[in-house]
Amino acid sequence: MAGEKILIVDDEKSMCQYLSIMLKKEGYQVKTVTDGKKAVQEIKSSNYDVVITDIRMEGVDGIEVLSAAKEIDSTLPVIIMTAYASQKTAITALNKGAFYYLIKRAAKNEEIKMVVRNALDIHRVKNENVFLKKQLKKKDSYKEVIGKSEAIHKVFHLVDKVADTDSTILVCGESGTGKELVARSIHYRSGRANQPFVSINCGALPENLLESELFGHVKGSFTGAIKDKDGLFKVASGGTFFLDEVGETTPAIQVKLLRVLQEREIIPVGGTKPIKVNARLIAATNADLEKAVQAEQFRADLYYRLNVIPILIPPLRDRREDIPLLVDHFLHLTSKKTKKTKLISSEALELLVNYDWPGNVRELENIMERAVILQEGDQISSDDLPDKIKLHSQQRRKLVMDKAQMTLEELEKEYLISVLEDTNWQKKKASSILGINASTLYRKIQRYGLEREKVGQS
Repeated sequence: MAGEKILIVDDEKSMCQYLSIMLKKEGYQVKTVTDGKKAVQEIKSSNYDVVITDIRMEGVDGIEVLSAAKEIDSTLPVIIMTAYASQKTAITALNKGAFYYLIKRAAKNEEIKMVVRNALDIHRVKNENVFLKKQLKKKDSYKEVIGKSEAIHKVFHLVDKVADTDSTILVCGESGTGKELVARSIHYRSGRANQPFVSINCGALPENLLESELFGHVKGSFTGAIKDKDGLFKVASGGTFFLDEVGETTPAIQVKLLRVLQEREIIPVGGTKPIKVNARLIAATNADLEKAVQAEQFRADLYYRLNVIPILIPPLRDRREDIPLLVDHFLHLTSKKTKKTKLISSEALELLVNYDWPGNVRELENIMERAVILQEGDQISSDDLPDKIKLHSQQRRKLVMDKAQMTLEELEKEYLISVLEDTNWQKKKASSILGINASTLYRKIQRYGLEREKVGQS
């Protein structure tokens, strides 16, 4: 198909001109540069379909152009041309991923055209395969993130916006909200979808083991290091590395993570030579890292490097309209595993919707699996749910009845306390939520004798 973009790299202007004229006649868009450094910049800034490069050039040579091109786009075909035929250089070029090796002035015009056409055909097929893989993974991954609420749709929208960037993401949310599922959705919608997705829970390992897992180690660096080991940052190179519970890392690990983000390189435990890595970093935490920074428990410079694009996953109690969808989803999954098809009664579903879910989606999944396995009939009733869910419903009803007996003044006082507690007693913010000015709020605080310390004790 005519119109594909070809980059020609040669320090001989006459050769650039000769190839450019020939290939433009075939209908291709052609760009020429006369040194390897400019060629690498061109490949980074523009999308080319084929690169044709001389092998011997001052400064950055053709092999370096080839290596850089493959790092930028592993599917980009690179054709090597040289005036100095050498079996050694040919083998080196092909081992580095060159598509073809041509001898200048020995190669006929028709041979050059044929090689370019073949390279374009291969590039087109590879791109189509990558696209199809991404589409399939997109379809599969969104089955995992269930919801129709406005809160979760905001998350979906943000995932789609950031997926095709290489920006660092910080996913925040309570335990069990699905932070890793969101990270996987980002990965499978990105240009790295056909590369590894690697994850680790930073809070699950002691410092010395975590350091080795992240950065690797060299043989003999510590007791038990009987051979060199690649770290997960290197394993994830080209893909995405998900660091779960990054707030649990020690100051020493935080320093090393900062180096990865700044320099894009790691040093294995016991090693001295830096290793370049190319992994997109997605971190997650259930802690308030901003407060941890203020308390000097987390490095401020690392926090700002991680928090380029924050994504907040809402807790399940803030998206109750998603609970029926999730219940159906987990019933279906568990029924497939257990070969037991179950329905849920409207009374049981109402109890689930009204429960506050401190364990979030993970807790709901576990409860549905338990109900399907233990319930002997065809329908899950309220009796098949844990006592804590039924007790919570009874307490809610009692609270409603108690409030019905309260005076307007008592209700106002309770509401004021609730808003002040939710805003950490930030009176300006509280007055905005209450819809009154700050002076009115101060008068009401004085009227009801509200003090933070007394309210906390009560």
